[in-house]
Amino acid sequence: MQFLKFDSELCTLCGVCTDKCPFGAISIGEKGITVNENCRMCGICVKQCPSHALHFEQKARGEDKSKWNGILVYGEQERGKLHPVVFELIGEAKKLAAKVDYPIYGVMVGGKGTAENAVKLLEYGVDEVFVYEHEGFEGFRADCYADAAADCISHLKPSVVLIGGTSLGRSLAPRLATRFHTGLTADCTKLEMRENTDMVQIRPAFGGNIMAQIIITESRPQFATVRYKVMDKAQKTQNPTGKITLCPVTDIMVRSGIEVLSTKVLTHVKSIEEEDVLVVAGRGAKNAIGQLKELADVLGGQLCFTRPMVEAGFGDTAHQIGLSGRTVKPKLILTFGVSGAIQFTACMNGAECIVAVNNDPEAPIFKIASICVQDDLYEVLPALIAELKNRKDGE
Repeated sequence: MQFLKFDSELCTLCGVCTDKCPFGAISIGEKGITVNENCRMCGICVKQCPSHALHFEQKARGEDKSKWNGILVYGEQERGKLHPVVFELIGEAKKLAAKVDYPIYGVMVGGKGTAENAVKLLEYGVDEVFVYEHEGFEGFRADCYADAAADCISHLKPSVVLIGGTSLGRSLAPRLATRFHTGLTADCTKLEMRENTDMVQIRPAFGGNIMAQIIITESRPQFATVRYKVMDKAQKTQNPTGKITLCPVTDIMVRSGIEVLSTKVLTHVKSIEEEDVLVVAGRGAKNAIGQLKELADVLGGQLCFTRPMVEAGFGDTAHQIGLSGRTVKPKLILTFGVSGAIQFTACMNGAECIVAVNNDPEAPIFKIASICVQDDLYEVLPALIAELKNRKDGE
């Protein structure tokens, strides 16, 4: 660890710090006190040291980049199955690795069945998957999962760590970045690799008005969480040659400060990223929300909103499409009263079919739409809903 320092002239090697550390992060070696990746920077050792030999140094030291190689993908599991974002991360890892000739690794943490799921990653070209399988990992607990992932990272030393921008990923990634005193760029929408192995991490900033390019030039590894449904899914490899490595799980890894009193499986509600059909209400459709909701129900999809509509109180951020909201790739998306600002279109232009209804012939949305309807949406909507309801199943 770079930030926790000890003064060799003051240190008496009394061992108080090793005894008091609740995380087993400090040990006494030939060269004095050493600190591993389990350090939480809680400060207990600094306070308990009778010689005042320990202190925090808040200036990061540059890493030798040549010692950090490869791209590590975190293999998230949801209800015993691999989360679809994992395959998108592998696809992006392949593109990045090709530029600097890096191997691609995977790490998976979980209960029974984790090793079985890990085999599926090999089919997509992952060179090696490190598996931490233990009954103590049943159910996500951030502290335990961070311990296991940090163990893998400290031994493997990957240059890049990619984690899905999911609820689990947003909890895990900051903990890992803090452990290794390095940078983390959250919610990336695009990644690029430079020849010197610095990864350009691109994400929306200032409410989606600009796209920030962030680079971690000194420290390693480079952490990034990536939005689901943004990257292209990896293609299967015809002759996979990767291997599975089962990693030892220690008692410390599964020891948690979180006590699970009870669990209940909630009914899974599809997010808009998972839907095949979406109906979008723009600023011009303020008086047609009820009809748009009806249309979404008829089509078996969900109603979404642009940012101005969410800010006006018509919807929530979970149903907002745009750089400051969600990125979607449905098979069919219908927009009503949406002008088509770049902040919106950049997060839905991957849809297979885009239908745009707007009475403005100059609306930017028409430039990317598959079907353009220049008409009054308040006349189009009733006719469209009636037509769909009158059609027989399968038509």
